[in-house]
Amino acid sequence: MESTTTTLSGKTVPTSESGYEGRVRAPTPDVNFFRLDVLLRLLLFSATVTATVVMVTANQSKTIVSPFLAFPITREAKFVHSPAFIYFIVACSVTCLYSVLTILTSCFAVAKRSPSSGLLFFLMFMDVFMLGVMASATGSAGSIAYVGLKGNSHVQWNKICNIYGKFCRHIGSSVGVGIIASIALVMLVILSGYSLYRRIR
Repeated sequence: MESTTTTLSGKTVPTSESGYEGRVRAPTPDVNFFRLDVLLRLLLFSATVTATVVMVTANQSKTIVSPFLAFPITREAKFVHSPAFIYFIVACSVTCLYSVLTILTSCFAVAKRSPSSGLLFFLMFMDVFMLGVMASATGSAGSIAYVGLKGNSHVQWNKICNIYGKFCRHIGSSVGVGIIASIALVMLVILSGYSLYRRIR
């Protein structure tokens, strides 16, 4: 049975028998963000595949003529000549495989419509791990690419992009796409964290 309470303004406000005023706040609806999750993982897949293909095809031969040489010599630039580029290829390949597996998982979650909090936490944990791998590989490859572009006069490392232009364009493009993959992973981590936050608030 309802009781009434008179406020200072003279108005009467209905209250419940337990003494709590106002209406009971409705629970926050459970929003399924896994459709956006699938799109981000498709972007991650596309970026890692593109970065891998562009890096693997980074290959250029150049004939060098110099007055200090008795005859012209042919030098070849390949991604396998740098451990940083090899690490980048491995990181992209692993991340690509991971994106395929998690795309299937996210599609299952979309069909289920009620993914568990344990699944969200697992995906967030793995996304953080893959982000560390991808970001470190992209940074390593980018640093070597920068030395190839600008050189380093302090340690007498000459730039090579003025000679191997095509090779450097492939390397730069691949690193740029790797940055996109890293950003996609950052967004996935944020999305998973926000989904968990809505579960516990």
